[in-house]
Amino acid sequence: MITFANLGGGRHELHTEVVLPLSRGEVFPFFAAAENLERITPPELAFRIVTPTPVDIREEVRIDYRLRLFGVPFSWRTRISEWDPPHAFIDEQEAGPYHTWIHRHEFVEVTGGTRMADRVVFRLPLAPLSTPALPIVRAQLRRIFTYRGRAIRRLLIDVD
Repeated sequence: MITFANLGGGRHELHTEVVLPLSRGEVFPFFAAAENLERITPPELAFRIVTPTPVDIREEVRIDYRLRLFGVPFSWRTRISEWDPPHAFIDEQEAGPYHTWIHRHEFVEVTGGTRMADRVVFRLPLAPLSTPALPIVRAQLRRIFTYRGRAIRRLLIDVD
């Protein structure tokens, strides 16, 4: 399930969640390893972590990436602004394609496993001039997070 909401002021929210038949103690460490982000990102984005790995994830850690969108290469830097293992963490864009990108990852134990939720509050650059690009951005984010959900299931559940 992926939904979008208009928060006003040019801000938008993406929300997605998946329930995994694993304990939070099994799920959270996967996301605490920054290297796994490459494994759950569509290959055509050519997503690579530039920061030397392994990254010791904790509050205030910055991580640099390189990727391609529509064939155009760019850099992205995020900062871990909240680190609350094994419950949640937040990464915020410090440099990259968005005016604002705040991504909260939340892990909640539920009957039968762990509900993993992603909430991303984002704002496109140059809003409101960028408003015509919003449908394209939403479609791209939907595709990326759909791929991500499938990859997470494949890597965590369908392990041979």
